[in-house]
Amino acid sequence: MTDGVYAGRAGEDGVRNQGWLLGHFMPKGELLHSDAVEVKWGVHPPGERRAAWATQEIRTALLVLIRGVFHIELRDRTVVLSEPGDYVVWGPGQDHSWQAGDVETVVLTVRWPSVPGWRLPPP
Repeated sequence: MTDGVYAGRAGEDGVRNQGWLLGHFMPKGELLHSDAVEVKWGVHPPGERRAAWATQEIRTALLVLIRGVFHIELRDRTVVLSEPGDYVVWGPGQDHSWQAGDVETVVLTVRWPSVPGWRLPPP
């Protein structure tokens, strides 16, 4: 990227960084580096579950279902995304976890702001 434009493939690019395409964790000086927002293309095998609850959340998140079924677990309820385009938004202070349904599931996540230290280590 030398002209202020980056074109890629989310599925391929995301493999290199746990699905994350844009955020503070991308190299500084690159177009994909941002302290304002993070974007992730998440591809989850059937039944995959988040390794640990996200607690003490200080960001806002938007999660959009692309394909499959996805369960967003909040402390007081579970939101089930079952149709392409279904989405959920949660804000600071909302502890959460998730689990993919019984088929491969693809979701697009947008979080803001992009804050260091809020990613699980690679498996």
